Amino acid sequence: MLTPRVLVTPAAEATIDLLRDEHGPLMFHQSGGCCDGSSPMCFTKGEFRIGGNDVWLGQIHGCDFFMSTSQFEYWQHTQLTVDVTKGRGASFSLEIPLGVRFLIRSRLFTEEESRNLEPVRVGEEYLAQQAAEA
Repeated sequence: MLTPRVLVTPAAEATIDLLRDEHGPLMFHQSGGCCDGSSPMCFTKGEFRIGGNDVWLGQIHGCDFFMSTSQFEYWQHTQLTVDVTKGRGASFSLEIPLGVRFLIRSRLFTEEESRNLEPVRVGEEYLAQQAAEA
């Protein structure tokens, strides 16, 4: 079994469910720090343009999760867990009006996990494949 690169807590899943009910299919992109440090940003699927400088890390609760390749260089040895906390972030992420914000908890992969990691894919190539399969 492959080790996932990104996980999600039950509390974050509940927030995703609320947002999905209101906005439809969702996606995440790990912010590079321009607005709210380095936070996972939640968008309506397709609202954030994914390109050749982004990588797909996996899915959380039915939502694709992306990150820039330059940021991935620093995070490639860590498992990310998307969580949620009370408080308003200073971002354009969909959860902000709910009075909560998504955040990342991280830990280093074990040596065994590192040998079995879910493969990373170039963002735009992943999206093109998904469109072709639809």
